[in-house]
Amino acid sequence: MIGLVVTLIIMIMIFSLLGWAIRYKQAYFLLSGFATMTEDEQKEYLQNGYPQKAGGMLIITAIGTLLLLPLLFTSFTYAGETLFGCILLFLFGGFIYLSKYELKHKRKKSYIISISLFVIVVGGVSALMIFTYQDYEVTVENDQLEITGMYGQQWPIDELESVELLDEMPEITLKTNGVGVGTLAKGNFNVKEYGNSLLFIHNDRVPVILIETNDKPIFLNNKAPAITQKWFEELRLLIQ
Repeated sequence: MIGLVVTLIIMIMIFSLLGWAIRYKQAYFLLSGFATMTEDEQKEYLQNGYPQKAGGMLIITAIGTLLLLPLLFTSFTYAGETLFGCILLFLFGGFIYLSKYELKHKRKKSYIISISLFVIVVGGVSALMIFTYQDYEVTVENDQLEITGMYGQQWPIDELESVELLDEMPEITLKTNGVGVGTLAKGNFNVKEYGNSLLFIHNDRVPVILIETNDKPIFLNNKAPAITQKWFEELRLLIQ
């Protein structure tokens, strides 16, 4: 959480400074391609108002991000996703809007590029989020444990040392190589008193299965407590 807040504050500062410098201090060299334009093109650029509107767009993005930042401190499940979604919308929507103020002979190309980037980035992020939110399946058979989906893998039963059912999830202190979206956490995280651990958990659900392996602990549960209990019973029969 702290890392996300710091990242967003840095982004707000960068957008604000760039927007202020371009709009109010005429730092037009910060705009891509401005320095290589001919004198006539620069005049047309300024007459169209592109630099002023570009600076304004960056300032609006900073203000919008700042206003949405308190969402992170509420119980709203998808606060982080909402914030980054709005930033993408502000930026790419802004670039599409700015295309109408481009140099006349570059306007069509600017529309094509900005709209294409919007579709590619938003489509890519959406596909990644869909894949990330896909739930994982757990199977315990043929003397092995298998967890499917992102970060999933297979473990022979002889690599699993013990299994325990916890009434609550220990404190997660750091994400090292994983995804934490909403109440879902998958991948490698540091867990208090357990160190580097592999998580497949819904943070708002209990109980949680703790599997000790010869490599690292695995924390696992399902949205439905009854299914978590079923997985635990299957594992307990094999790990004795």
